Amino acid sequence: MEKGYQVIARRWRPKQFDELVGQDHIVRTLRNAIDTKRIAHAYLFVGPRGTGKTSTARLFAKALNAEGGPSTTPDNESEISQAIMGGSCMDVIEIDGASNNGVEQVRALRDDCQYAPTQCTFKIYIIDEVHMLSTGAFNALLKTLEEPPEHVKFFFATTEAHKVLPTIVSRCQRFEFRPISDNVIADKLTEISKAEGIEVEAEAIASIARLANGGMRDAQSILDQMISFCGSKIADSDVLDVYGLVSGERIAELAKALGSLDYPAIIAAVDIYAEEGRDLFRILQDLEVYVRKALLDAIQNGGSSDQLGVALTTESIMRMLDALNRGETSVQRGLSEKVNFEVVLLKAAEESRSRAIDSLIKQLAGAGATLPEKKKP
Repeated sequence: MEKGYQVIARRWRPKQFDELVGQDHIVRTLRNAIDTKRIAHAYLFVGPRGTGKTSTARLFAKALNAEGGPSTTPDNESEISQAIMGGSCMDVIEIDGASNNGVEQVRALRDDCQYAPTQCTFKIYIIDEVHMLSTGAFNALLKTLEEPPEHVKFFFATTEAHKVLPTIVSRCQRFEFRPISDNVIADKLTEISKAEGIEVEAEAIASIARLANGGMRDAQSILDQMISFCGSKIADSDVLDVYGLVSGERIAELAKALGSLDYPAIIAAVDIYAEEGRDLFRILQDLEVYVRKALLDAIQNGGSSDQLGVALTTESIMRMLDALNRGETSVQRGLSEKVNFEVVLLKAAEESRSRAIDSLIKQLAGAGATLPEKKKP
């Protein structure tokens, strides 16, 4: 029977620590732990979705259960390695915390811990979205987590660490997974595209990386969808149209309209975006990124930047950026996205020209100090 299609995110899942991108600090720590035989009994992997938490747990499980003892470079072709990476190993148990969050399931896990592994050196429990466990389930796990049998290791993964009980966190080694930079994601997507025989414009790769918001899995899923849409050639315009983005040039034009108080141009741009079906919230976020770059330019160049069409001070750009940031909620959740987006842009332009009361008082005080004193009669 012919095997079904496997998505890029699964086919390109890391098989060795060297292939895990964007989390070098975690790879280095885990490798050192294996080399020095300082392997803890419980690990907590924390970070945004798609940044490699579950993949790292599998790689670590594979490394600990390598033939001949724990190794940082286990054999990919061994039966145990393939079983672990394929999710069929009896001694590496992956549990979904959302659907196995009751006390009874945790008690069953606790009883199962007492039995020795059948194939591997260690019996490893990978619990994804561990924050979904109930308080009772967490409490049922406490004692076993603190003093597990020698052959048992726990790997927990979560996107919401603040929901995990402090008593659980204190019994684990915690690792923070960072959002992956756009450049790193773009490099990986370029590698995948070449290997898959897909011709992708560099601008399209950059747009996909920007869309992924630091998640490698999201970036690979977007690339997969674009291949289905475009075939073997993907242009930047295709990505922009499918996901409702606008080009960097149009973002720059909109930012300059805000900076120069060109209200007709702002309103016309919003009308065009709405007619084209663009994602207005995403445009707002991209605009914030552009304005932030102008702010950094002003800071580095003595307090002024002309990247917004006219020379604006650091204070003016900060007010504009603050107004854009405050408007995110109304654009994302308001009843009329277009109207709210339009109002946010107009307010941001207007506030960039307003004066903060404290700076105005300081200026007036300075001006008063330079006036000549009135002569007494």
